[in-house]
Amino acid sequence: MRNRLAETTSPYLLQHKDNPVHWQPWGDEAFAEAQRLDRPVLLSIGYAACHWCHVMAHESFESPDIAALMNSHFVSIKLDREERPDIDHVYMTALHAMGEQGGWPLTMALTPAGQPFWGGTYFPPTPRFGRPSFAQVLRALANAWAEDRSRLLHAATSVSRVLAAQGAADPGPGPTPALLARARGLYLRGQDWDQGGLGRAPKFPNAPVYRFLWQEGFRSGDSEALRATHLLLERMSQGGIFDHLGGGYARYATDAAWLIPHFEKMLYDNAQILDLLALAFAHDPKPLYAARARETVVWLQREMAHEGAFAAALDADSDGEEGKFYVWTRQEIAGLLGAATERFAAHYPLPPEGNWEHKIILERITPLGAEDELSPLRAKLFAHRARRVRPGRDDKLLTDWNALTIAALVRAGLVFAEPAWLMLATTLFDALRARLTAPDGTLSHAWAGGRLSAPGLLEDYAALLRAALALHEATGAPRHLAEARELFTQLEARFADGTGAYFMSPPGESLTPRLRNPADGPTPSGLGLTAECLARLYHLTGDDTYRQKAEALLGAFGGTPDTLINAPTLLAAADLLANAACVVITGGAEDLAQVALTAPDPAMIVLRAKEGALPPSHPAHGKPANAPAAYVCRAGTCSLPVTEPGALRALLVRPAA
Repeated sequence: MRNRLAETTSPYLLQHKDNPVHWQPWGDEAFAEAQRLDRPVLLSIGYAACHWCHVMAHESFESPDIAALMNSHFVSIKLDREERPDIDHVYMTALHAMGEQGGWPLTMALTPAGQPFWGGTYFPPTPRFGRPSFAQVLRALANAWAEDRSRLLHAATSVSRVLAAQGAADPGPGPTPALLARARGLYLRGQDWDQGGLGRAPKFPNAPVYRFLWQEGFRSGDSEALRATHLLLERMSQGGIFDHLGGGYARYATDAAWLIPHFEKMLYDNAQILDLLALAFAHDPKPLYAARARETVVWLQREMAHEGAFAAALDADSDGEEGKFYVWTRQEIAGLLGAATERFAAHYPLPPEGNWEHKIILERITPLGAEDELSPLRAKLFAHRARRVRPGRDDKLLTDWNALTIAALVRAGLVFAEPAWLMLATTLFDALRARLTAPDGTLSHAWAGGRLSAPGLLEDYAALLRAALALHEATGAPRHLAEARELFTQLEARFADGTGAYFMSPPGESLTPRLRNPADGPTPSGLGLTAECLARLYHLTGDDTYRQKAEALLGAFGGTPDTLINAPTLLAAADLLANAACVVITGGAEDLAQVALTAPDPAMIVLRAKEGALPPSHPAHGKPANAPAAYVCRAGTCSLPVTEPGALRALLVRPAA
């Protein structure tokens, strides 16, 4: 055996191609070798921008002694979790079933049939942090496989039963208003009302949660849900988690005040935060939101553009050190800014002793203002920083993350009056369709190194379908609605499970079970996005088939309502299906369309009516297509025609729940 990762395209796997470990890529061949050698599989899962993955690689996977243990007793497989999030989900679920806390790097021991019997995350090279050394773990696993295999196989069988149970649908009533209110209350009770965000350190943006809370604010009239989202965006946008020189948000903060980032930047975070900034600005047009949105899009175009789309992530490390690219000393800044240093420090504190490990992470402590003075100073620091060793970029293209970016660019382009962003979204959509469609016409999840590298998942189809609908509503282009309907046809054929729900994985994966996953993580679940898209398709077309499928999906987990508390995107889709305002535009009244498209309540559908296009079941059927007007349709009833933007804006406010 030998290290075969040089044959792969994933930037993460290629980081490990020179390890002395005989790494194998995921696939039948590696498991067949484990069966032939009668060895357990050691599965290591991570991603290219993962700091602790790098640490464990340097400490253990580059060690000849550790490699010798792995090569002698295991078949070792490396997996990029971003390339195969479906497989990562299976084994992360297994780890949780074992009572362990998840994280990356994820380290799992499997039978040659792929069944997990032990798991953990990071292990140090020598015992510390209350953890055994990785070498101790390897020896213990090897000894147990040789001497107590029946116990390991029993554990594997038990975990497999848990996986099967967690992957099962449990039909019942769909989400009720009471369940939505319960979820909202639980999330609001977890708020940090001082610094924003959920809980204490570490702090994650939790964008799907706040997107749900935002919509709940309009459904329920609960102003606290809106206030929580505003507070999150304000604190993050002023804190060190935002890059005040180059734009873009880091993945999370290690402290409660959003000062100290874990410096990696992910495409999916920035896409979802951009969307939230646009919604918040539509509700309260703070200059801060507009500035951060524009700075984020500039960062995307400058640092993430790749092969017509956007790369996945920027690393936390550069030159072997976490955050080195981004941090400063006061002396360094003073040497660059000279007499302007104190003026700069009045807005961006420069404590002589630093604010993190004797270095300075820039944060903004004043409201926006004096930008004519501060902008040249930031530009001077940015130009100096650009000469440093840059963090690595994971330049694989992921369909779902790029699709989230398309939808965000559409909303932000409309709200911030940036038509170029809408054009960028359209170009990006076409590039994804061209680059990530396989020869057989199916969608792929990942493209790297000049070739498609992973099959399409439910999240890819659902996110791209949602992007197509966003473009259709924004532009009225019929082709995007046609593409959305075709994408759903493919999604249904590949992922439907027969219960009303959908599997996460494509058909044909023999080594792991096909799980259903309604819960959101840092990104929305594929099931939640699918439910949202079905609701939008129903309101746009009047085709009752979409409503029936949406209701079946929303009810697929109704037997375990506690599961749905962790599925805020699915809950928001239930509100969209039941309570959306379908704003029907007639006679080319684009000024009225813009009012609806830039509304702060996201439960809006914009439909440009054409003669004879709507079925009799649609509430807007028969409306005169040539007279410029808007009709607001809710729950099967349409308003009288509205011709003035102000009157339409007032009509879009939800009635009291």
